[in-house]
Amino acid sequence: MQRRHCLTGLAALTLPAWLQAQERRRIVLGQSAPLTGPAAQLGLQMQAGAKLHFDAVNAAGGINGLPIELRTLDDGYEPERCKANTEKFIAEDVFALFGYVGTPTSLAALPLVNQHKIPFFAPFTGAEALREPASRWVFHVRASYFDETALIVKQLTQLSLNKIAVFHQNDAYGRAGLEGVQRAMQSRSLKPQAIGTVERNSVDVAAAVKALVPGAPEAIVMISAYKSCAAFIREARKAGYGGVFYNVSFVGTQSLSDELGKQALGVVVSQVMPYPFGSAIGIVEEYQEAVQRAGGDLRPNYTGMEGFLAAKVFSEGLRRMGRPSREGLVAALEGMQNYNAGGFTVKFGPGKHVGSSFVELSMLTGDGKVRR
Repeated sequence: MQRRHCLTGLAALTLPAWLQAQERRRIVLGQSAPLTGPAAQLGLQMQAGAKLHFDAVNAAGGINGLPIELRTLDDGYEPERCKANTEKFIAEDVFALFGYVGTPTSLAALPLVNQHKIPFFAPFTGAEALREPASRWVFHVRASYFDETALIVKQLTQLSLNKIAVFHQNDAYGRAGLEGVQRAMQSRSLKPQAIGTVERNSVDVAAAVKALVPGAPEAIVMISAYKSCAAFIREARKAGYGGVFYNVSFVGTQSLSDELGKQALGVVVSQVMPYPFGSAIGIVEEYQEAVQRAGGDLRPNYTGMEGFLAAKVFSEGLRRMGRPSREGLVAALEGMQNYNAGGFTVKFGPGKHVGSSFVELSMLTGDGKVRR
């Protein structure tokens, strides 16, 4: 009897920890996201939306009997902290990485993802550097920043607003958005009138206001997080700027609105997720009902919608893979070549790991609402 127990223990030690975790009847996912600091609401909302769906899956019996555990670590939207979190997840051999928040942080994790061959699903970023060159292990459910900025520039030029400036975060995220604007403008024989920057996790926007406002651009496209974008909008208005502001989705729509209050009126944000407000059907109705059941201070917002939808798509991949394995998950996701998540279609395939190119524009009101 003793010998049998010893052999069983030795056999368990030869299994990957994530597979041992499945033997313990759970599927563990690792998420690195800002839970504190100037970008905290992005991480908190993404986590909350995902948990709403995973909790519902677990309440219904899990995936083929296995509950899903989302383990989230705070990175403060700093790449080195994200890298350390990812190393910890890998040391713990979580089954997959899910819902990371941010371009610079996701890029810090990417070499580890490829080295250790661990699925990296639905990062909250539209940066091309995470899409090209394609990785076998990385899957996206959202459109790219190139898609978003193309639509923004298209609308501006259709309105004959050709004097366009760019305010961007001075890192990989900001540069990705800037490149998108430049590409879209170049195709129309235009270029940004002026460019201003802000450091990540900073609201020191004085230099950017000085660089952009005196030239009186007709529009300013913004590629940063909600705190710095709100600070720039407030200071630009104080300096007499009367043009329009356009943001990409990563800004955090609800958080930007909350920061600006009445000054949010007329600010435009491109969106890559379904409109999460008002009467709805399909995935949006599911999300709204989950928010209502959760109660507390939780309310529908675009970032929570993204976490919820990503969790639904990922859960479907888990259902299709059969016995848990990372290779099996990749194959199952690639088999989702026309998956209707409830009015939002995701199209993966072999070598095609970007599931959506959906983009639309929304506008903030002065009373905390969002209109399409």
